[in-house]
Amino acid sequence: MSVESDIAIDVRGLTKSFGAKKVVDNFTLQVARGNIQGFLGPNGSGKTTTIRMLCGLLTPDSGEGRCLGYDIRRQQEEIKRYVGYMTQGFSLYRDLTIRENLEFVARVYGLEAPEDAAQGALERLGLVARAEQLAGELSGGWKQRLSLGACILPGPSLLLLDEPTAGVDPKARRDFWDEIHHLATQGLTVLVSTHYMDEAERCHQIAYIANGRLLASGTIPAIIAGAHLSTWVVTGEGLDSLGSELKYQPGVDMVARFGAALHVGGRDEAAMARVAQRYSAEGVHRWKRDEPTLEDVFIDLMTRAGADQ
Repeated sequence: MSVESDIAIDVRGLTKSFGAKKVVDNFTLQVARGNIQGFLGPNGSGKTTTIRMLCGLLTPDSGEGRCLGYDIRRQQEEIKRYVGYMTQGFSLYRDLTIRENLEFVARVYGLEAPEDAAQGALERLGLVARAEQLAGELSGGWKQRLSLGACILPGPSLLLLDEPTAGVDPKARRDFWDEIHHLATQGLTVLVSTHYMDEAERCHQIAYIANGRLLASGTIPAIIAGAHLSTWVVTGEGLDSLGSELKYQPGVDMVARFGAALHVGGRDEAAMARVAQRYSAEGVHRWKRDEPTLEDVFIDLMTRAGADQ
């Protein structure tokens, strides 16, 4: 393997186009070894294309960088040996059993004693009782657990997980993330794309991409602080019509419905205070100043990204 470094992923200016469409635009990111890096953004934002450039499946049009110390342009085959890539869709053989799938993966990677390697993965992931079940008969959560087992079977140093828990029930998502944290404590680096805020909050750092451009990256407290949002929570009747009206008020940058409340935010604190004072004086709704949440920040980022298109 390449010379050890504290940085597992170090890329600068990655750009990729398909025809006339620029899918990834000047993307830069560093991920420390042993960290769990969250990767967020709306559908079509360029997350999957970026992941495929990192693991050597796509070559960037421009930009440079290293993954696990290997050059992402010239040493793609070396990168593939040490990276586990879990795609959005289930990519194992549905007409093979769980055990057969794992043994097949072990043989593909040339592992010694593939039967023993598969058995170890079955035990590690709690799949022993289901070992002879066909993979195609598994629920979404068990399929994801099997896919993760196949990814880590060759002993990679980096996991790239592309929306691994989409469509999976909450308990299966929690179990999956417990395993991810366990792997990270053993030194494995993980980059995981997700749409779930509770999953983003379990990452050491996060990066947010929209329209192929990186809009924010860092720890969650740093990203929230860097957004400079003044946030108010509004309760009362008629929130939908109020929300539609507030979107056009000077100083309001973000309006989002959260259950029985509206979150209203803006980067101009004084302007937001004037809006809150004016509307609360009407006596119809209760306005309360609150700390911005990560979801508030992402809604604001998505709103701004849409306005820039």
